[in-house]
Amino acid sequence: MRQALKRPSALIRTLAVAFTVAGLIFTAACSQEPNIMNPKTFSEGSSAGPKRLLPMLTGDTTSSGISGMVFSGLVRYTPELTLTGELAQSWEFSPDCRELTFHLRENVKWHDGKDFTSADVVFTYDTVTDPNTPTPYGSIYGPVKDVRATDPYTVKITYKEPFAPAVEAWGLGIVPKHLLSGTNVGESELNRKPIGTGPYRFKQWDTGQKVVLEANQDYFEGTPGIDKYIMRIIPEQSTQLLELRSGGLDHMGLTPSQYKLETEKPQFKNYFNKYRYPVPVFTYMGYNLKDPRFADVRIRRAMTHAINKEELIKGVLLGLGKPANGPFHPDSWAYNPAVKDFNYDPEKALALFAEAGWLPGPDGLLAKDGKPFSFTVITNQTNEQRLKTAQIISERLKAIGVQMKIETREWQAFLHKHVHTRQFEAIIIGWRLGFDPDLYDIWHSSKTGEREFNFVSYANDEVDRLLIEGRQSCDQEKRKAIYNRIHELITEDQPYTFLYVPDATPILHKRFKGVKESPIGILYDFINWQVPEDKAMWY
Repeated sequence: MRQALKRPSALIRTLAVAFTVAGLIFTAACSQEPNIMNPKTFSEGSSAGPKRLLPMLTGDTTSSGISGMVFSGLVRYTPELTLTGELAQSWEFSPDCRELTFHLRENVKWHDGKDFTSADVVFTYDTVTDPNTPTPYGSIYGPVKDVRATDPYTVKITYKEPFAPAVEAWGLGIVPKHLLSGTNVGESELNRKPIGTGPYRFKQWDTGQKVVLEANQDYFEGTPGIDKYIMRIIPEQSTQLLELRSGGLDHMGLTPSQYKLETEKPQFKNYFNKYRYPVPVFTYMGYNLKDPRFADVRIRRAMTHAINKEELIKGVLLGLGKPANGPFHPDSWAYNPAVKDFNYDPEKALALFAEAGWLPGPDGLLAKDGKPFSFTVITNQTNEQRLKTAQIISERLKAIGVQMKIETREWQAFLHKHVHTRQFEAIIIGWRLGFDPDLYDIWHSSKTGEREFNFVSYANDEVDRLLIEGRQSCDQEKRKAIYNRIHELITEDQPYTFLYVPDATPILHKRFKGVKESPIGILYDFINWQVPEDKAMWY
């Protein structure tokens, strides 16, 4: 395919041995059958705990997942990737994408028994767009001119200019005005003890251990079929696997090695269903563009040329995924199949480094003005895939004379001490994307403030202009052309090295019925799951 340097085979063999040893330990320790203490309780594992649970303050997957069960938005996605009403019963969106009217459900109750009304919707908008609210979603509603409650169950939104993703934007959870009005949202106790309108009520949060939710008997779409939801915070995925086998968990996302090595064993086949499907997620190595080295596009392109993505697919994902080459998932309608990636080519990488003034020294390391090219990449602890990714990349960069050191941090420390504050040289992390291709919050140059999502400080005038045009066009074909060009430009600039798109590989206990696989996962329809009576005492 291209000229390759020596494969870091010793590292790959070490990882393979680690997989095998983990499998042997698992088999020896898990000879007993699952012990399901409460058949209508669903327990899943998470490697990190939540931070804050008010919807506009959730910037990570764990917090968003729990928040989404407690709070409801006006709309949500169906498995077919179309929008349907949640708190909204219906809506009208004008052909010019300037006027949006929501008709809300009546007789919806907050978990404390108070009525949900249009005043809560207006208050949520005002709160999210308040510059004093520490939220990354400040621009989610776009160029709104006016949001008015025309009666207790009607909200009319007028936009200053066309805003194509307007309807999707109102999927953000609505918060209670009667509990938050006049408070500091960032310090509200509702971040720890949320009160929403969603299918589950908050019950308990033991920091670093678990979060417990209970079915909302008054939920407007009917009482959920599962009585209790428990998220257990278990940092190590190997420990999660042991808990799954012994009955302490019903569901977890498997690592590729766990999926490959464990799920064909009789113990698993008897009690669990496994799933595999593509999800709108990609993993990347992001560069701090305020660092003079990474501010040079030649260096970023050279880094990507030095990384063998196919090797990562095989060595980290064990084939359960595909390479990433830009900001859109390959299944998105905005994805541009004509975009060419920076293929694995270490000689090209060396040429680009040399062009930027980095030349091999006597010790073989690239150096400029007497300083070696050495940097640190940071990722989150307990994420096996990201750590292995960093290790393999480090070996590839070492082969061309670049020293990459690896550090890991506990998830919340990683976010708050490094990502949010831009205190990093490079990071390995991932994005879970929405289904509308509007990526304004991630890539626009105005979104580089603390806690905002453009934490690599990317700026490109043409991309800025196109991001706005993409929001303003109501014609999907025109939008597609715009996002195809954005894909091309961002790939050329390489603010990230886009690494891979992993498949989701969850496993779930067989007693749960009504589970359907879709592009938005298996948990999207959780409120309709059931445990049949003949499975209720399945131990």
